[in-house]
Amino acid sequence: MAKKASYVTGSLFEEGYLVRTLGALVHTPDIALTELVANAWDAGATKVDIFIPEEYHQKLVVVDNGTGLSKEQFEQRWMKLGYNRLRHQGKNVIFPPGISGKRIAYGRNGVGRHGLLCFGSEYTVLTSHEGKSSKFVVTTLNEEQPFVIKDAKYGNSNIAGTRLEVVVTKNLPKAEKILRIISARFLHDPNFVVSINKQTVNLEEHSGLIDTTELKVGEIVLTAHFIDSLKSSKSTAYQGIAFWQSNRLVGEPSWILGFEAVLDGRTTFAKRYTVVIKTNDLAEYVYEDWTGFKKVAPMDKVYKVVSDYIFKMLGEIAKENVEETKLQVTNDFKREIASLSPLGKFEVDEVIEAIALAHPTARPESLAIAVEAVINLEKTRSGKELMAKLAKLSDADIDGLKTLLDKWSIKDALIVLDEIHNRLSVIEAIRKLSKDENVDELHVLHPLVTEARWLFGPEFESAEYASNRQLHSAVQTVFKKRISKEAFNNHKQRPDIVLLNDSTASITGTEFFDSDSNLSTVNKVLIIELKRGAFKLTRAERNQAHGYVEDFVNCGSLIGSPYVEAFVVGDQFSEKITPISTVQNENKIELGKVRITTFSQLVDTAERRLFGLRQKLNERYDDIPGMDLFNQKYPPQLTVDFKKDGTNN
Repeated sequence: MAKKASYVTGSLFEEGYLVRTLGALVHTPDIALTELVANAWDAGATKVDIFIPEEYHQKLVVVDNGTGLSKEQFEQRWMKLGYNRLRHQGKNVIFPPGISGKRIAYGRNGVGRHGLLCFGSEYTVLTSHEGKSSKFVVTTLNEEQPFVIKDAKYGNSNIAGTRLEVVVTKNLPKAEKILRIISARFLHDPNFVVSINKQTVNLEEHSGLIDTTELKVGEIVLTAHFIDSLKSSKSTAYQGIAFWQSNRLVGEPSWILGFEAVLDGRTTFAKRYTVVIKTNDLAEYVYEDWTGFKKVAPMDKVYKVVSDYIFKMLGEIAKENVEETKLQVTNDFKREIASLSPLGKFEVDEVIEAIALAHPTARPESLAIAVEAVINLEKTRSGKELMAKLAKLSDADIDGLKTLLDKWSIKDALIVLDEIHNRLSVIEAIRKLSKDENVDELHVLHPLVTEARWLFGPEFESAEYASNRQLHSAVQTVFKKRISKEAFNNHKQRPDIVLLNDSTASITGTEFFDSDSNLSTVNKVLIIELKRGAFKLTRAERNQAHGYVEDFVNCGSLIGSPYVEAFVVGDQFSEKITPISTVQNENKIELGKVRITTFSQLVDTAERRLFGLRQKLNERYDDIPGMDLFNQKYPPQLTVDFKKDGTNN
């Protein structure tokens, strides 16, 4: 007596049920074929050959040399819906006899094996495993099952592997397109070769190849290939840096070099780009089982060079993709940005660009946190404060503001205001530091005064004033007569500054091209000599400056007859000397001028040249120490210090 069924009736399946449930796999040829190639990878194959016909109703064939399937394995794995590979086989790939290596399987849910349904409603599987061969014809044309074995045959075979065949009745793919896509997805392992109609893509010919650069580490030569895998519509199990030693993959590709992660594998950059390093020079550093490299000093140097190359490439890519990044972030915060003022929107846009360029590998959520913080900061800048200030403006100020905005853009005004601030802060620093006899005039006062050349006259503000070889020679000729050789020790650090016994002097000049002599000629020389803090200038300092002017004109190192302006700056000067004097030669031809001045006079001059702004805005600087103002302009850094006699400490 037959056993009674435990159910009344089973489910029925509409023809083509499985096809409708597999989604893109059975509608998109490149996805279907990618899944079938991935199956071959999971089977330990080293070679996959695909034949794509040119017309419908001809066979499309996929052949691999993997482990193949026994009859029992086919029934357990291929014929089971939702087969869980990780549960039954684990994540590691098993290779056929004679092939060794280490791979992580792509397969997870077992749907990829039905990729041939993209091209027809039934397909044939010919598979060989451990000397046994099987042939199955699988069809979906059945109401009782999603798919069934229509026909099965068994035999013997001494070759492992699997052959899939389908007569193409729909979705006929283009061989060239499939070759390009498959290559993008599986090119990272030289021991896994995929051909389409007997054609393969070499790494150097790959359409996603962005850059190829030769890197050298001593005698080690590396060829680095930077690949954009965006053409791959499906992320692969392998991402990162792949080392190929003699065309064999070492270890598994990853973004970790040695003990350091070059990129966070979760970032967009890490998922999109792949780096292949090809070499024939690292064999002695590879573990015997090819699972990675030995932890030796030469490899640390290799990792450093490769890491530098990757960051260089990512920086260049970030510049090219900054607009794309800005658009993505802006869309993410569309509502918040819309509520900002025009200036706020402009500043947020600049911040996004700055972050994207400075941190190209930042995770999207990290970038989002930074941008959100900037948006919140912009929101706190309440318009009420601005309105309160505007309400206090006089009629003249309001008219002036209107005139300013009529003639200038906001950006122009900000540039000018920033320059005014720079000049005011320099002048305030000079005022506060000039009376301190302990201040280092070489490293503090002189840079400030040189920065403020415009104090000595608008003609000296030009950026053309600089040191050159002619002036260098002239300086050595002139000052060797008056000071020791050690005074020129500073020349290696600042060619325009000479250390004197009780002061420092900067010598700069302007040049013009003499059309008669066809030579570059110094036509003006500016000498600024700074005495140490609290120094009182006398006739001796004035006469010494006269000598500077005469010596520069007659030193024989300067082509032409330059006009020399000499300024001697101290804390105060004797009432017995004339502040301004002219220097003439024996023929009464004027060679230059000597001007005696004080630091306080420079500050007063600055006040007039800045239209009284220093007095109006001095409360901004009252509580800021002079050295703080100096450090704003010249941030503290390692410098060479000098003794009072000009020698190194």
